[in-house]
Amino acid sequence: MANKLVETEDTSELKKRIINTAAKKYFYQKSYQKYTEILNRCPQKGLAIELGSGAGLTKYFISEFITTDVILFPELDCVIDGKTLPFKNDSIRLFCMLNVFHHISDVELFLSEVSRCLAPQGRILMIDQHIGLISRWILKYLHNENYDDKTNSWTFESSNPVTDANGALTWIVFRRDLKLFQKKYPELKLIKYKPHTPLFYWLSGGLKKWNLIPKIFIPLAIMLDKFLLRITNDFGSFVDIELVKNVDI
Repeated sequence: MANKLVETEDTSELKKRIINTAAKKYFYQKSYQKYTEILNRCPQKGLAIELGSGAGLTKYFISEFITTDVILFPELDCVIDGKTLPFKNDSIRLFCMLNVFHHISDVELFLSEVSRCLAPQGRILMIDQHIGLISRWILKYLHNENYDDKTNSWTFESSNPVTDANGALTWIVFRRDLKLFQKKYPELKLIKYKPHTPLFYWLSGGLKKWNLIPKIFIPLAIMLDKFLLRITNDFGSFVDIELVKNVDI
């Protein structure tokens, strides 16, 4: 469940690239700000865990989270597989994930595990890919990861958790198959499914070396994204998904 990294790339170089490129840094800074905001709505007791921390950017912006991944990247706190979480029942106040959910090869196992571990009223925040009017074509034809929005399965074969994925998985589970999700996990209440960021991430180059948004044009790129979202949320290329563990069922 790693953030999307090139396996041979030095993670310290990747981190420097993001921190030193204003547009890339803006995207990640805004994402981690959402971690802090949702943490304030969680129970006071329990751990705050980030799954799929990859290059370990989180603690550059916030310090409250235990950073984890299935691979021991430098500067992470521990190695964890989301399908077999090593935590006690009702012990986690918050799980957060950034561009990770679509790498999970068995979503049902994962959701069962996070449900078990979450404290009552504990939450999950997933920031992931949304299949929108723009991103559908990028993910299907231009992206380097697998994409299958027609599959009836929430699972896929995975031999490499960094690169193996289904780019449509978040949309499949929480949009197309929402009623099935609600039936399987009635204790996990969907609070938010909010698409955002139509073009900004793609124009910034994401984790790649290039960037098409000079610092001076960042406000203009933000305005363009807001304009597109006013037309329809389905211009969004990414989505914030918030789940809360409902004990009143």
